[in-house]
Amino acid sequence: MSEMMKATLSRRGFLAGSSLVVGFSMLGVGLAWSAPAQPKGPPFGDLKMYPYLDSWIGIDETGAITVYSGKAELGQGVETAFLQCAAEQLVVDPEAITMLMASTTRMLNEGYTAGSDSMMSGATAIFHAAAQVRGILLGWAANELGVDVAQLKVDKGVITAPNGQSRGYGDLVKGRFLHVQATSQPNLIPPDQYKIVGRNFPRLDIPRKLIGEPIYVQDMRMDNMAHARIVRPPNYGSTLISVDAAAIEKMPGVIKVVHENNYLAVIAEGEYQAVLAMRALQQAAQWRSPKILPDKNNIFPLLKRMKADTKVLDHRGGGAITGGNVLQAAYTRPYMMHASIGPSCAVGLFDGARLTVWTHTQGVYPLRDTIANMLAMPQDQVDCIYVEGSGCYGHNAADDVGADAAIVAVALPNRPVRVQWMREDEHGWEPYGSPMIAEARGTLDANGMISGWDYELWSMTFMSRPAGKAANLMPAWYLPAQFGPPQGSQVPLPSGSGDRNAIPTYALPNTNIVYHYIEEMPLRVSALRSLGGYMNVFAVESFMDELALAAKTDPVAFRLKHLPDQRSRDVVQLAAEKFGWSDAKTLPPGHGRNAGISKSITATLGTAPVQDFLDMMLVNAFSPVRLIEIFEDIVAPNGTIAAMSSELGSITNNEGRWDLYASSKAALDMLMKCYTAHRPDDRRAKLVVAPGWIQTEIGGAEATFTVEECIPLVADMLEKNHGKAGLRYVDRFDETLPW
Repeated sequence: MSEMMKATLSRRGFLAGSSLVVGFSMLGVGLAWSAPAQPKGPPFGDLKMYPYLDSWIGIDETGAITVYSGKAELGQGVETAFLQCAAEQLVVDPEAITMLMASTTRMLNEGYTAGSDSMMSGATAIFHAAAQVRGILLGWAANELGVDVAQLKVDKGVITAPNGQSRGYGDLVKGRFLHVQATSQPNLIPPDQYKIVGRNFPRLDIPRKLIGEPIYVQDMRMDNMAHARIVRPPNYGSTLISVDAAAIEKMPGVIKVVHENNYLAVIAEGEYQAVLAMRALQQAAQWRSPKILPDKNNIFPLLKRMKADTKVLDHRGGGAITGGNVLQAAYTRPYMMHASIGPSCAVGLFDGARLTVWTHTQGVYPLRDTIANMLAMPQDQVDCIYVEGSGCYGHNAADDVGADAAIVAVALPNRPVRVQWMREDEHGWEPYGSPMIAEARGTLDANGMISGWDYELWSMTFMSRPAGKAANLMPAWYLPAQFGPPQGSQVPLPSGSGDRNAIPTYALPNTNIVYHYIEEMPLRVSALRSLGGYMNVFAVESFMDELALAAKTDPVAFRLKHLPDQRSRDVVQLAAEKFGWSDAKTLPPGHGRNAGISKSITATLGTAPVQDFLDMMLVNAFSPVRLIEIFEDIVAPNGTIAAMSSELGSITNNEGRWDLYASSKAALDMLMKCYTAHRPDDRRAKLVVAPGWIQTEIGGAEATFTVEECIPLVADMLEKNHGKAGLRYVDRFDETLPW
């Protein structure tokens, strides 16, 4: 087993299905979801679909607790939140629980992790299941100890009677099963007794990310793993005319060229060998590529001309825009890409009968079903195991690269094959967010109130996830079966799709809100962060500002006049208060209120505002050392702790330039001296680094070095100092600077 895979078997680092062997041997009970049919459960999130408690909670005879979830940790923190929910109701320390999430080999089918639904559906189910498991354990303990349940106390997985006798959870489950159907009357611990939920609790996933441990699917390295790259055609409609792969197959490290109709890939021993072979294969391939994309400068007129399914979302009071001064505005949103930090990646392994894909999809079961459809395999012979990806909110290329991994793994049985998309793959082939148009018209009455509101919206789909349809996996378009084109769908309100948030929350007497849903996709589009929500909110709120201006009314006051709902009013008033809205009226001409801060970096102490000096000290001196103190425990005993300073912080060398900035960096240097002095036995290297005058927003274009030139020098310098105890003030060349 590789070091990467060994690292994934810890509780907080579970990545792949190999650790599930432990889960089976510990629990010793099959999960209820494997049954062909499920009885209807109580209305507590996904407990309604999967009512058996051992579908959610497992306890073995040693007292080890496992919590199962079909949701995925995408960086939003749900793994930690689920853990808190279970620990609260089981009355155990969170550290006593192992979380297993999102795998078709073991976990429930909770669909997609999307739409901010995980807490409502997944956490609610875990919360209630844990409470009912605790109730069952209390009942068993009461029988064994011969006392009433009300006399028992629970703490850290141990149930104690008034006479001091006790039973641990592990003792109580011996010879018993938790294959019990949930009821609609769980004995929940009340909120005023919470000790874990609602409290600050460290995220399970953050520490390893901060120190660069292998946690993402992009980091996976398995024994005997091969690497693949895919040759994409010039555009969606291209057809492969010919390809001579003979020379590519003889290139160093190349194992196989995969050629299936219009699908072309190369598998090699090394990753860079696969990249080189892919580039050569691109040159060897001849394509017929019809022009199918519209003029990029003509997208919005085209959007209005395309065939649309038109429906009225809201029509009140006649919906008429009549009389008075009619204001109107139009708002547009172009195609948008997810542009994930790490291009999509997946690993596939086919043993001749069973296919396993390690993937950062947001829905392991929908992807499993779709890959099975694409390859004409039985669903129960395909497994998808979730591994966190480096950056994904929405339908990016995670599902597509999972399909690539499946195709090339089947072409090379009995070896894991890793498919890493290139940056051009990610940006050129991922599903984008739909372009949109919103047109608003409105009128005001004599009292400055909105008397008419007309809003018209054009959008394509925001939902073309796989969901069992191979046509919605881009690689499947080019296989011999020629699946496609992709099929979109609409999500009805209130969740909505392109029409999400198109109906304002304001009280409007006359409204006419129309949605033009366009099925055609010149470029593939799907779910992207809040779907059509933020475009509609932007358009609605921008138009409210236009109307407030026409009414000669403060924008906040104008909104409050149209908000009868007290909760909505409270939100607007609190936001205005926190933002300092009322203070903005007293600012001098040419000034406004903003969330950002621009500091007087080059000002002298005689001219700089006092607050600028204080902010500079906080950001440049106090905060870095405070962060070092907070995270110092995650640095290895022989590791390196470094703070980025500046040569201007040297009192010896600085002749009196950049008063505020230099003072803050000198303060940072002093605080690092204090930090080191307080830890005389700490053997880690500590550095105050002056990287030089760098071409940044602060440094300016006339600076000596670019960021790209500086980073390798700093990295080499940090490496040289590894394991050298003590504090040094050095530049990027590892030369010691005078304090």
